[in-house]
Amino acid sequence: MKPRILIVEDETHLGNGLKYNLEAEGYKATLVSDGPTALKLIEADHFAFDLLILDLMLPGMSGYAVCDRIRQQEILIPILILSARSLSEDRARGFDVGANQYLTKPFDLDELLSRVKNLLRLYPKQFKSSTPILSAKVTEIVFGNARINFDTYEVFVDGKEIKLTHKELQLLRYFVENEGRVISRQELLSEVWGMSGEMQTRSVDQFVMRLRKMFEIDPAKPRHILTIRDAGYRFVTEPTNGQETAE
Repeated sequence: MKPRILIVEDETHLGNGLKYNLEAEGYKATLVSDGPTALKLIEADHFAFDLLILDLMLPGMSGYAVCDRIRQQEILIPILILSARSLSEDRARGFDVGANQYLTKPFDLDELLSRVKNLLRLYPKQFKSSTPILSAKVTEIVFGNARINFDTYEVFVDGKEIKLTHKELQLLRYFVENEGRVISRQELLSEVWGMSGEMQTRSVDQFVMRLRKMFEIDPAKPRHILTIRDAGYRFVTEPTNGQETAE
């Protein structure tokens, strides 16, 4: 099956040129001109496309908002931002909302095609057919001010019930079942998301930040979900005195 690429570009001439060149390379390309239409297509079927090429300055809804909405729904389609916005803060914001790559206009066609090929190579085809992994080893845990029952999905912090998404619960459970061990981002992508360890994404870091906001007294100085510099993360239920994140 040909790789399927969704192009979101409101400049008709550029959008048609992209579609033509991608199809000439053997891809199946779909072109839309606004964010809401792109979201509708992706939300209708998370696996309808293998790659998203996204402009930032779009009518009705910015590319930033489109990218952020996609990542909030835990949709891990690779996203290549293609924009005339070239400032470092624009690029940083693009990566912060979950883009995998960022290419500025005007661009070299060969470079674009190379980036497309690279992202498609890294995209884990097995992700669509993978099933969520939740081991039966741990059913309940208490740490800090939290109590979690993984079987009933009940989560309490300071005696108040909070809601976690299925993916947040999977990630937390994997940490718990591997307590004390340094876990790389690549391992988390493979074991929790069912994705190739080669896939580069900021989703792991974003999910960890969300867990820290829920379970750490001071998310800026976590005591349970620790960052180990250049290595990954380590979870501990009972941190020793003076233990802090190794950012």
